Amino acid sequence: MDDNITYYNRNAEQLAEQYDSLDFEQVHGDWFDELPSTGMALDVGAGSGRDARFLSCHGFEVVAVEPADELRERAQQYDVARADGCNPIHWVDDSLPELSRVQKLQTKFDLILLSAVWMHIAPSQRQRAFRKLSSLLKPNGKMVVSLRHGASPDERTMHPVSTDELAGYAQQQGLSYRVLRPTADQLQRPDVEWETVLLTLPDDGTGAFPLLRNIVVNDNKSSTYKVALLRTLLRIAEGHPGAVMTQTDTHVELPMGLVALYWLKLYKPLLDHYQLQQSSSSRGLGFVKANGWDQLSDMTANDFYIGACYFDPTRAATIYHTLKDIAATIKNMPAKYITLPGTQTEVFGVELARTKKPQGSLVLDYQFLKSLGTFYVPRAIWDALSRFSVWIEPALINEWSQLMASYQRNQSRFTRADYLNVLRWENPERSTNRVRQRVDNLLAQQGVDCCWSGSALKRQRYAVDHAFPFARWPNNDLWNLLPTRTEINSKKSDKLPTQQTLVQARELIVDWWRTGWHEHRDEFFTQANLALPNLAPDNQNYDDVFEALTLQRERIKQTQQLQDWHLTR
Repeated sequence: MDDNITYYNRNAEQLAEQYDSLDFEQVHGDWFDELPSTGMALDVGAGSGRDARFLSCHGFEVVAVEPADELRERAQQYDVARADGCNPIHWVDDSLPELSRVQKLQTKFDLILLSAVWMHIAPSQRQRAFRKLSSLLKPNGKMVVSLRHGASPDERTMHPVSTDELAGYAQQQGLSYRVLRPTADQLQRPDVEWETVLLTLPDDGTGAFPLLRNIVVNDNKSSTYKVALLRTLLRIAEGHPGAVMTQTDTHVELPMGLVALYWLKLYKPLLDHYQLQQSSSSRGLGFVKANGWDQLSDMTANDFYIGACYFDPTRAATIYHTLKDIAATIKNMPAKYITLPGTQTEVFGVELARTKKPQGSLVLDYQFLKSLGTFYVPRAIWDALSRFSVWIEPALINEWSQLMASYQRNQSRFTRADYLNVLRWENPERSTNRVRQRVDNLLAQQGVDCCWSGSALKRQRYAVDHAFPFARWPNNDLWNLLPTRTEINSKKSDKLPTQQTLVQARELIVDWWRTGWHEHRDEFFTQANLALPNLAPDNQNYDDVFEALTLQRERIKQTQQLQDWHLTR
């Protein structure tokens, strides 16, 4: 495969001209009528970008994968984002069979296109490559694979291909399969012929939902632990696609410290502020200990966030002990007792790591969160939590509130409305105070521009906007909080900015990030790298964060179906 990439790099100009000499409809006319009307598309081996550009101008949000740098960079020169009716193309340097960077996007696709790619995949790697691709399909999603028959005309390696081979892989992965009629080569090469295979992932309603429902509704529960663990994982799956350390065909691996952190944020108001009973037992909760949790009563859930730094050595040690205690409780209680129905097989896996308490300050960054160990989530459950959180979370909140209502100590003190209210996610207004303080300081020194319109802001007449609305996607990271004019914030409300609006505001947003958070860049990038897709844990590039932000926009649109907001300048 590397030799092929070298060839494509060396001949990028000639090949790009060859590819672009044909229209999308000419090449793909045999399946054109099967093209979905809109959605997310993945173009693997995108080459000159011809197909990606067509799809982006016909309503698709496109992720284009091309491992040959020269071809990819030529393709990126096309500014389709500024063409009427076209969406930006998200280019990714990746390749089969791994597609590791695409996997990290935590996105499912309505259409996956492999045009003139399959013959380059070695037969020994094809089963794995097909499994990766099929895992990226949405229910009812289509995968189109064109098969080239004919010897290689140059030094590129091309392996024999067959429809029977793909039929076998489709059967293994539960995809429907159809071979379209053979077509002649559009470049008039007499020794080359093409076949197209159309594969579809049926939407049969099965998967992780029966298991999740069994855990939420049917499982015996002596405490709220099981529901708390699922809600913790849901918060991470929805809000932190960049937190996935490794993923295989069967499991996703998360930093144990991040799981413990969200557990802490969920339980903090319930225990310390409302003193709500969380277990039918009188023995107390396993993670509430004298040298840990009990020493943090002066802190709220908003004081614990990714990137936070605790300079006092005593406070740092206390938080460390608290997160370690939570991690141990999760391993020994809910993770141990959440099992497949009728078996003793544990659904989740936990590996705790040996660590030393900090001698000075503590930063809740990726390295620390990872140092506490690894939490393993089955891939099907992770996908369900990522895609259907808007449906799953109400069920978890309902079950949690019913459990609390059943405990004797709670019954005379709280109503049903109280239980639902205290389970709401953290207050967004309080979380914007820090941003307002930063804006006020800058206004006194040099001025601040509205991140959407570019107009100068005035004291007491601006708002702090969640770029992605908090009401539907609760995230208070620094990258998601933008100073804006009050009237623009009111009009935007809980809508999602369009891709065009984001592209128009790119310079303003990136400039605010650089100016506003230069002195806190480590915290900024820690939050962004864990929350946004396709960013390395050590990323320090603001432009890469913006690119990831536009990808996350599509992910939220896909799962939440929010109303679009467009700013006309």
